[in-house]
Amino acid sequence: MDAFPAFFPLTGRVGVVAGTGEGADAKVRLFAGSPARIARIAPAQAGDPAAYAGAVLAFVAGGERGWAEDAVAAARRAGVPVNAVDRPELCDFTTPALVDRGEVVAAIGTGGASPMLATMLRQDLEARVPEGAGRIAALFRQMQDEVRAALPDPAARRRFLRRALEGPAAEAALAGDMETAAVRFRADLSKGDAAAGRVIYIDARGPADHLSLRALRGLGAADGLILDDGADPVIVGMARRDAVRLAPQDAAGLAALANDGLVIARLTTADDGRAERLALAALGVATEVLPVAR
Repeated sequence: MDAFPAFFPLTGRVGVVAGTGEGADAKVRLFAGSPARIARIAPAQAGDPAAYAGAVLAFVAGGERGWAEDAVAAARRAGVPVNAVDRPELCDFTTPALVDRGEVVAAIGTGGASPMLATMLRQDLEARVPEGAGRIAALFRQMQDEVRAALPDPAARRRFLRRALEGPAAEAALAGDMETAAVRFRADLSKGDAAAGRVIYIDARGPADHLSLRALRGLGAADGLILDDGADPVIVGMARRDAVRLAPQDAAGLAALANDGLVIARLTTADDGRAERLALAALGVATEVLPVAR
C-alpha cells in the first residue's frame, strides 16, 4: 500500500479552495451536497495562512507555480493538509475517484499516477454499489444504540448486522421507505440472534470480475470459508478478513455450523454442490447458489 486512504468527517467542517478556473470549480463541485462549507479564496489572499485557519482540507488550483508554492506553504503553516491541482509534487494528499452514495463513500486512488485508471475503476464500482446503499448505512446509524442495548455481545451483534444487511429492513431502505425499514429492523432485532445460519455456494473458478453482486455480498457475509482445490485466490481474498478457513465438512458438519447461526461459504470449482445441497435440505439447512455474471 503506497498511500493510506482516510476519510475526513465533513459535518460542520470547512474546506478551502484557493484560486480560480476550471480546476478550482471542479473541487467546489466535488463537495456539492456534502455537509461541509466550502470557502473560496481569491488568488491575492492565497498566501495568507489566516485564510486557511480551521479548515479540514485545502485545494490550490490554477496560477503560476510560484503562486501555487506560496499558497501551499500558507496552508501548511495553518496546519491544513493541501492538494495542489495538477501538481502532485506539491500535494499532501491526492484526490481519489469517488463513488458517492451519501453515507457510503468509496474512493479509488492511484497516487496521482493514472487518474483515468481510477475513473475507469470507479465506473465499474458504481455499477456494483446500489444507489440506496447510503440509506442502508443511515438506517444502521439510526439503530446503533438500540442494537448495542439488545445485543451486548459483539459476536452476536455482528451476526445480526450481517443478516440485516440482506434482510427485509435493508430492502425497504434500498427502496427509499425508511419508515418501513425502521419497523422491520426493530422486528428483526426483537428476535435477537436466534436466526439459523446457512450455506452459500459460490463459483470460485475465476476470474473475479465474473462474480455477481450477490456473490460478492455473500463473500462479505460469510463467517467461514470452505475452499475447493483451485479456488481463485483473488476471489478468496474478497471474503471478510476474519472469515475462518475451515476444513472440508460432510453434510452433518455443515448443518452443525449453520445451526450455530453461522454463514458458511462453499467456494466451488467442480460443480455447484447439488448432492450436498440436497443432503443439507434434508437436514433442514437453508442453502443458496449465488450466480456469476458471465
